[in-house]
Amino acid sequence: MKKIASFTIDHTKLPRGMYTSRIDGEVVTYDIRTRRPNVEPVMENAAIHTVEHLFATFVRNSEYAENIVYFGPMGCRTGFYFLTQELPADKAIVLTQQAMKFISEYDGEIPGVSEKECGNYRDHSLEGAKKEAAEMVKVLENWTVEKLVYPC
Repeated sequence: MKKIASFTIDHTKLPRGMYTSRIDGEVVTYDIRTRRPNVEPVMENAAIHTVEHLFATFVRNSEYAENIVYFGPMGCRTGFYFLTQELPADKAIVLTQQAMKFISEYDGEIPGVSEKECGNYRDHSLEGAKKEAAEMVKVLENWTVEKLVYPC
């Protein structure tokens, strides 16, 4: 089988950050890398789950709600995929920065956390999500469109 594009990135040299993973027509997949793969410990499931709920809720309630396709965790637990459509890259960066800041400061009920709304509603950590997001606020502080290119 043909190797998929994301497997061609040298994960031994991949730093934390936000990268354009692929472009499929009008849909852009961003790799929001919260950990250095195979170097740093992976994220905890409960924190990942809460970041997912808060990030998705934030961006789907933003002025760019109609441009959001998907936000979700990577199976390796070292980051997230953020898919947008017809959203300029500079706007995607700012939206990601805003979402991470929102999560890092969030105090309240986690959206979508009930048995009826979530497939694993008991597995959440607001404190873990806030910590993950706070780290990414620092990483993405001066992120630019030029930095969206994988460095390896």
